[in-house]
Amino acid sequence: MVCKAIIIAFLIIPVFFLPGIASAQKRVHTIFFEGTDHELHVYNIYGEIPGKTLLLIGGIQGDEPGGFLAVDHYADISLAKGNLIVVPRANFQSIVLYRRKINDDMNRKFAEDRKNNYETKIVEILKKLINESDCLLNLHDGSGFYSDKWEGSERNPTRYGQSIIADCEFHVNSETGQTLYLGDMARSVAAKINKDIKDAAYYFHFNNHRTIEKTSLHKEQRKSATYYALYKRGIPAFGIETSKSLPLEMKVRHHHLAINAFMEKLGIVLETPGLNLDKPVLDYLIISVNDSFPIVVENQQTLNINSGDTVLISHMESNYERGLSVDIIGYGTLHDMRKKIRITGPTRVVARKDFFSCGSLYIAINKSKKRMAQGISITKRPFLTQHIDSFKIKINGKEHIFSNNNSVKLIKGDRFEIVDVIGGPGDPADMIVNFKGYVGNTRHNTGEDRGYVINTARDLWKRYSLNKKGIAYRVIVTYNEKQVGELIIDLKEPVLQ
Repeated sequence: MVCKAIIIAFLIIPVFFLPGIASAQKRVHTIFFEGTDHELHVYNIYGEIPGKTLLLIGGIQGDEPGGFLAVDHYADISLAKGNLIVVPRANFQSIVLYRRKINDDMNRKFAEDRKNNYETKIVEILKKLINESDCLLNLHDGSGFYSDKWEGSERNPTRYGQSIIADCEFHVNSETGQTLYLGDMARSVAAKINKDIKDAAYYFHFNNHRTIEKTSLHKEQRKSATYYALYKRGIPAFGIETSKSLPLEMKVRHHHLAINAFMEKLGIVLETPGLNLDKPVLDYLIISVNDSFPIVVENQQTLNINSGDTVLISHMESNYERGLSVDIIGYGTLHDMRKKIRITGPTRVVARKDFFSCGSLYIAINKSKKRMAQGISITKRPFLTQHIDSFKIKINGKEHIFSNNNSVKLIKGDRFEIVDVIGGPGDPADMIVNFKGYVGNTRHNTGEDRGYVINTARDLWKRYSLNKKGIAYRVIVTYNEKQVGELIIDLKEPVLQ
């Protein structure tokens, strides 16, 4: 199913520069930085009757899926009155990697910032969108449960979960003289949300950060999107925080309740979106080899090519339409859609919906000295074995292949990266490759350590080595909780010159 959205190129018609033209359309889909790892999609939705505009931002920090999955449901709705600006995935690269940040925390870049990285460029877009809005909701998943008094380590004034955050109780707009009663708005919305929440332990509460005050516990929020929207643009702005402790479906539902309640307060009339949390599944990719006519390669099939051929993936068909990316392991970057990439060795293409791996296909290289007549062929994946065949590893940036149950000899200080595993009883995307004694993502440790560059002199925990002396470590591959592969890492001290 080809994308149905209206696409307007960034350099041609930025929608916030032409509000008169844009408002004549019911829905406008704009793509910024297309083809990059930080591709940004913005959806402007206009009601039949003019009204206020609410900006929804999700995924500004990539390890908080409740927010971006909830906002995503609002990209397809129709409005009877008022307008929405929907940014489901503000920080797509951090979402795919399931990390809070890549270079800088994007929600700490709305103050003066001279750094030239992709987060800075996206924040400049978000600032323009804020300027076109009457209210901002920035959706997050926060730690624990907020309470205005200490009830325990997980429920106290320093926690964020299940709260509606504002930077002050009220604010007087210096240009218009209008008083914005943020506390009253937040408390009335919380009361409405709580009517639909059965367990009082999960109720929402107003969380006043008093950001501008000297005694504030949250001075870092002076660099946030809500602070910028309130104090620089003079519009009400709120952070909606569900608790990370809740199940994903409940977090998404609570975000929906909050968004709908704020829309009601702003007089925005819409059709409530449905909730879709089906498991993402790859159907097929459309691929062109050496600029040939595109072909369809299905999930778990193998594309056979010659070494040096170029591959371009132009489309991914899945049971979802947004948040999709493909990664040619060991080539390109994180997001390889619509990029012409020269392939010189066997590899795997991982298809993702946000940070969820939803399928794989394989690229095999013709081993014969004679090039295949037509250059390509498609076969079903080879017969599955009970254990993986080998590991694809990078040592100091150079790629190596090590067979299963082998050992790798390194010198402490070598840079070691697990690129991928080859073969096995299922899709390698569903396996967990864990370097025992290393944690790649300290905020959300799933045990998956592919893609991290490990400094073997600094990043390893000695107590998890085989002899607890930091000499030998294990890389373990599991599939359905069963071990299907192992690699031993032997470390030696560097020779002193």
